[in-house]
This record gives sequence, structure tokens and C-alpha cells, in this order.
Amino acid sequence: MSPFTATAPDPLAGVNGTGKRAVVLLSGGLDSATCLAWARAKGFLPVTLAVRYGQRHAVELEAARRISRLLGAEDHREVAVDLRAIGGSALTADLEVPRGRSAEQMEHGIPITYVPARNTVFLALALGLAETLGSSDLIAGMNAIDSSGYPDCRPEFVRAFESLAALATRAGAEGASFRVHTPLMLLNKAGIIRLAATLGVDLSITHSCYDPASDGLACGTCDSCLLRRRGFETAGIADPTRYTSRSGS
Repeated sequence: MSPFTATAPDPLAGVNGTGKRAVVLLSGGLDSATCLAWARAKGFLPVTLAVRYGQRHAVELEAARRISRLLGAEDHREVAVDLRAIGGSALTADLEVPRGRSAEQMEHGIPITYVPARNTVFLALALGLAETLGSSDLIAGMNAIDSSGYPDCRPEFVRAFESLAALATRAGAEGASFRVHTPLMLLNKAGIIRLAATLGVDLSITHSCYDPASDGLACGTCDSCLLRRRGFETAGIADPTRYTSRSGS
């Protein structure tokens, strides 16, 4: 049985990336940091990619650069795509970020923090970078348990993107088979935190908050902060996150 959740397979089993270059989507949060550590543990030679997509703050981009450097990526790339021009999300428009929601409230409906087409765009950028690097492996932190309200965090979406990659690239036309690795897909947040601990990731260097204070401290009350806090509590691991005083910590 997996030590990470009661039902998920062990994310450290299978997959041999020894000597293979892979593109890791890196947001600066604990999920993508764990994915980078997973990639290194599986023998991949990771190149990290962060996207400046018009998010509310630059803290996560700074965290992504830090994580890439400290966890030993071969290279770090940053691409700008202005999703604020599209809007439609509390992360890319002047809409209020939900705060203080219960676990039950988070389980119903698609939240206003969903960014239209974000993961499709991110994976497309990662695919382009992978093709230029001669890589057929992409690694992303999609999670179908704690992100169940996000349609682009589901296994069906990932498999569909793999099919698209085979059809839409020169490498695919020449016989390459692209794989989107999602080692966190069936883990809840506590399971992800336990995996990070197993891999020796210092989660204090990560950032998850949707709406941090001007000094970069996490708000402690948005959905992402609450999932993170509950995850540490459930995992029985001390939370190293620095929260603002308004969070009650």
C-alpha cells in the first residue's frame, strides 16, 4: 500500500528517466517543487519552465527561480503570456479571491480562481520547449483530488493533450511519443507533502498563496493557503509557511 494515501499508487514506483531531458512546469508552489524533485529522483535531466501569465503577483515567479536553482535543474526558462487580456479569473482580473471556504465548499463547482485555458497554454509552451530540446517528456503538477474543481487538472485532459502532442508536432509526425508525467495526480495535499518530505524538499522555499501581502507573506485564508495548511496538519508535518497576521497564525 502507498505510504502517501490509502488508494493512490506509489508515485516513486515505475518510470525510468535516467539520462532523459524533461521539461518541468514550475509555478513556485509545493506541488511543482515536488514534481521537480520527483524528476531528479527518477533520473531525468530537468529543464524548468515558469510562465508569467499576468498573475496577481510576482512572488511565485521568484519562488520558481529559487526552487529551480536549489533543486538542481539544468536550466530555467521564463515565458510571458498575457492572460489578463482574457480575464475571467480572480487570478487575472479584478475579482475578489475567495477566502475562508470550508473543505465542503471547495468540493462543489468550479471556483473563480480557475484561469480559462491556463493549463492548456502552459502545456503547449512546455511542449514547444521540449521539442526544441529533443525531449518527449513533460512533467506537471496536476492533481485530481484537491483540484477537483479544475477541469484542466484531470487525467482525461492530460491524456487528450498527449494525443494532441502526437498530432501537432514535427517530432510526433516523425514518430516521437510524448508523455505528460503527473506524479501527483492521485495524491491529496497531505500525500504530496509526505512525498516532498521523502524526497528531501525544503517546502519553506515554495509559495502557494493566491493573494499574498506586499511583503510576500501568504494570506493564510485563500483556497490555496487553506489546502496547504490542512495538508501539513493531516500529514503531521510542521508547516514552514510564513503567514500574515490577518490569517490568525
